[in-house]
Amino acid sequence: MSSLLEATRGSVTVAGATRSFTLVGAAAPGDAKPLILVFHGSRQTGDKHRAFTGGVFDALAARGALVAYLDGFRGNWNDARRESRFPARLADIDDVGFTRAVIATFASDRRVDPSRVYAVGYSNGGQMVIRLAHEAPDLLAGATVIAATMPAPENFLAGQAPRASLPVLLIHGTKDRIVSHRGGTMNWALRTLFKVGGATWSATRTARYFAERNGITTEPVTTRLPKKTTADPTEVERTTYEAEGVPPVVLYTIHRGGHTVPAPSSAPALIGKTSHQIDTADLITQFFDL
Repeated sequence: MSSLLEATRGSVTVAGATRSFTLVGAAAPGDAKPLILVFHGSRQTGDKHRAFTGGVFDALAARGALVAYLDGFRGNWNDARRESRFPARLADIDDVGFTRAVIATFASDRRVDPSRVYAVGYSNGGQMVIRLAHEAPDLLAGATVIAATMPAPENFLAGQAPRASLPVLLIHGTKDRIVSHRGGTMNWALRTLFKVGGATWSATRTARYFAERNGITTEPVTTRLPKKTTADPTEVERTTYEAEGVPPVVLYTIHRGGHTVPAPSSAPALIGKTSHQIDTADLITQFFDL
């Protein structure tokens, strides 16, 4: 399990409401460090997600970034899925404004470099990152979406957002029983439990969508990565979309992986297998050149 570094609690005020986060790492005015914003999954908080992933993103702080685990509203983010029915959506919580306020807090004295802000989201948090990539791409230098895929057009509230290019890293398990790698609609029980609805695209179609949004029209290159741990039944396939002069898009398909974040530690078995063949913090470090 990844070691958890020392953390501090912080807050900002958005539309008269106090919003909170947990900060890992430290910076002095003028340090201009990269900032990693981590968006948790449904029914979690930033601290719960940090524990759920074994503190995998803390490694980014150990390498010199500031890592902020943000707290959603009553366990959720107001993402851009039209048919979501959890409190954050029903109350139309301004999570884009929350994101902007957190960045401004650390950018005002150059503790972080506002041109090096990266959003990482898992499940509902991944949907929030998709919303940010459409509605506020100016805030981000890159996006990582884990166990989440694009809402189908009729289910997407940000479909009219102007086109913008971002490097995008996607990670998804083929045995994800909550957010299917193949896309489609959740079964009735999951829709009821998580208070979401509507169709989503497959992970592959999502990657192609972001590639085309970046202006990449060439065919991707797919590589099966060598196994690092023979006892781990998961296998990893990397699909890379690239073109000269535009940001890349990379999809990591975790064969036999569940609704999990690849990391040294394992999530509860109930949500499927966690791959130990790759480390999400390492992928983020390499892809965004942190």
